[in-house]
Amino acid sequence: MPSKTEFEKTQVECRSGHKANEYPVAFVFQGARLEVAEIVDRWYEGGVDPEQPVIDYFRVRSEEGRAFILKYSGHLDQWFIR
Repeated sequence: MPSKTEFEKTQVECRSGHKANEYPVAFVFQGARLEVAEIVDRWYEGGVDPEQPVIDYFRVRSEEGRAFILKYSGHLDQWFIR
């Protein structure tokens, strides 16, 4: 089992508007599909240095009240969860 600080791959359903994967609306955690009730915070890293890809982060709260961090690595087109 991954440690609490590691991200693991997951599947995320997104709202796409001005850009693809604009923000998450649902995700899979331990085999269960969970709805995003609230995006508590969002931030990104990278983008200034062309060698460092942009990675988007979302701190979300599920409808059950659990907190998660979702990370989207656009250069890999892959979502991760912690």
